[in-house]
Amino acid sequence: MTRRFYEYSHRVTFSDTNVVGNVYFAAYLSWQGTCRELFLADHAPGVVKRLDDDLALVTVSCGCDYLAELTAFDHVSVRMTLSALEGNRVTMGFDYYRTGGGPALLAARGAQTIACMTRTPAGLAPAAIPDDLLLALRPYA
Repeated sequence: MTRRFYEYSHRVTFSDTNVVGNVYFAAYLSWQGTCRELFLADHAPGVVKRLDDDLALVTVSCGCDYLAELTAFDHVSVRMTLSALEGNRVTMGFDYYRTGGGPALLAARGAQTIACMTRTPAGLAPAAIPDDLLLALRPYA
């Protein structure tokens, strides 16, 4: 059975590349953030609304392993899945595929962990993962 994923499609531009011509390492992390934010907008709009109120989603770790080069004008499919739920933390996995013109090629694999926090007068405090976020993530486990 194929695992379900949330997909963000991106076309590489020169702004994503370095002087050598391949995609700069930090671009992959930026794409993780974009994929995560679009997922929230599409599947958990209540969480997005709470970000203006008391909720904070704090990135506590992120990383990426690079397996193949990407260059300007490549088409990239960033595929996000749920890797783990632990306490107030959500870990998402990201697979980056070069698509178009043949079989998809796995170019990179990454992960990101966020902590759900609430804003208090004393600062940030751990908060439970919002129910609407749990419901949105469940199909991607």
